[in-house]
Amino acid sequence: MALIDYAIVLLYLLGMVLVGLYFQKKASSGIDSYFLAERGLPWWALGASGMASNLDVSGTMINTAFVFALGASGFFIEIRGGVTLIMAFLMIFQGKWNRRALVMTLAEWMSFRFGKDKQGDVARLVAAVSVIIVTIAMITYFAIGAGKFVGEFLGIPPLFGLSSEFWAAAIMIGLALIYTVASGLYGVVWTDVFQGTLIFFTIMYIVILAFTKFHLPEVFNVSVPLKNGGFMPLATTKEAWTSVIPHWKLNLPANSAYSIYNLFGIVILFYLIKVTLEGSGGTSQYMIQRYFAAKSDREAGLLSLFWTFLLSFRWPFIAAIAMMGVVFGAHQGVIQDPERVLPVVINELVPIGVKGLIVAGLMAAAMSTFDSTVNAGAAYWVKDIYQAYINPKASQKLLLRHSRWASIAIVVLGLGFMLLIRNINEIWGWITSSLGAGMLIPTMARWYWWRMNGYGFATGTILGMVVAILQKIFLPGIPEYYSFIIATTASLIGLIAGTYLAPPTEENVLFEFYKRTRPFGFWKPVRKKMDPNVLAQMDKENRRDIISTFFAVPWQVILFLTGMAIVIKRWDEFMWLFGLLVILSTALYFNWFRHLSSEVKVD
Repeated sequence: MALIDYAIVLLYLLGMVLVGLYFQKKASSGIDSYFLAERGLPWWALGASGMASNLDVSGTMINTAFVFALGASGFFIEIRGGVTLIMAFLMIFQGKWNRRALVMTLAEWMSFRFGKDKQGDVARLVAAVSVIIVTIAMITYFAIGAGKFVGEFLGIPPLFGLSSEFWAAAIMIGLALIYTVASGLYGVVWTDVFQGTLIFFTIMYIVILAFTKFHLPEVFNVSVPLKNGGFMPLATTKEAWTSVIPHWKLNLPANSAYSIYNLFGIVILFYLIKVTLEGSGGTSQYMIQRYFAAKSDREAGLLSLFWTFLLSFRWPFIAAIAMMGVVFGAHQGVIQDPERVLPVVINELVPIGVKGLIVAGLMAAAMSTFDSTVNAGAAYWVKDIYQAYINPKASQKLLLRHSRWASIAIVVLGLGFMLLIRNINEIWGWITSSLGAGMLIPTMARWYWWRMNGYGFATGTILGMVVAILQKIFLPGIPEYYSFIIATTASLIGLIAGTYLAPPTEENVLFEFYKRTRPFGFWKPVRKKMDPNVLAQMDKENRRDIISTFFAVPWQVILFLTGMAIVIKRWDEFMWLFGLLVILSTALYFNWFRHLSSEVKVD
């Protein structure tokens, strides 16, 4: 980069730290302020912050890699997590269900669902530890991508036996940590809003540049990674590469690291099933923190809609970068490592001055993900372990001190594990299909089955996550669907055993949970005690939500694909995608949006 590019990046980094530090005083009144901003932030700020947090550099690099190597249909692989399809479920019902608990963390929610006796305490402690483990894994994942991206531009040499990518990631995370530690969720959200604005202009510049200046040749080469660490060029055509319609099978070489996707149709169906289970169970970490901080049910829905709309711009950006990478490869030699397409394109094809803005925008994407993940993860130590079980009488000043130290500890551990992982796809596949899968069944069942108790959640989560970690150690190379099946099966066995070896949750706890949250599912013993008029209202709301979810999931997928079709100029596919988008949007308006309520009144 030129001097002006470095100046722009430096100015941006300084601005982020100053904005974060500005909110330090506001976040210092207590942990409700530090982790939830006193539930006083507007829905549009929470939605914009969520978008900025989702648009991480690691995810953008791996998503670009799939589109570059497999064409537009590579989008469907990232239904496993990168499309963030869980937003459809949060938008329709999971966001408001979580908000109604009026808690700070998923672990504290366990006390609301299972009570404050021994089984509730066990579930809360296991939830806290498991989320912290996943948070550390996510920091590792983000660090690898950020290191690859920033290392491409800053030219940091290896030091003390550690790679340049490690030091690049450490600098990024360290800067994000300054304002995260200082100002909590206030600093996270408002720096994310600023960063989100910068990200948006970055996206629009790249999309317009690709659309107007870059034209795909009729025949060209792409590249796929090999299992032994090398790369292989593959020939393809413009027609095949730009089609958003996925094929049932791919014909990638058996020695390719992407050959696990050759049964493409089955893989997509597997990911759709997985996302449906995840979406039905809700989420944790920084995503659910936005809903705990929302002012009302209505604002939970609005922030989800705004979040999803903003997130849709990510995919035209990814398609644009992949297309520019293909054109660059056609003239300069194919880019070997698909995970480096993003930094190579920006380094080689973006002009001086603008390059600094683009790099700053993508650093903003990385830092917004770091700050959200760290702030949410630290809450589980402070609220659910230290205050709940170690020092219940701790002062707010001491709790804030632990909040900051927990943030630092999570980052240090995440950076340490970065040294053990080879590439982005490796860690992301394990997080989404194995480690996260170990929590999936208990996380889902807690909403829909009255008989499940705190011991069932705890044993299911522990067994699932232990099996996932053992799989990573002893069977690291198995396909993602096998690791998913192994982790979820172990988790299901643990859940059933733990549930039936202990008595049900206390009746009054179940009644209070059901009355306030209003979930659908198997709640017959509890429903018998409810007022028939209230039950009728609940059933009407639940039927509407279930129907709306069937509209919302394809609506989100088609929204993202429509933007991609514009960038790659597939006007034939754009027309039918746009038609479907209009139909689904109309259905969502009449069946969901116009029924958004400000609050569920509980007697």
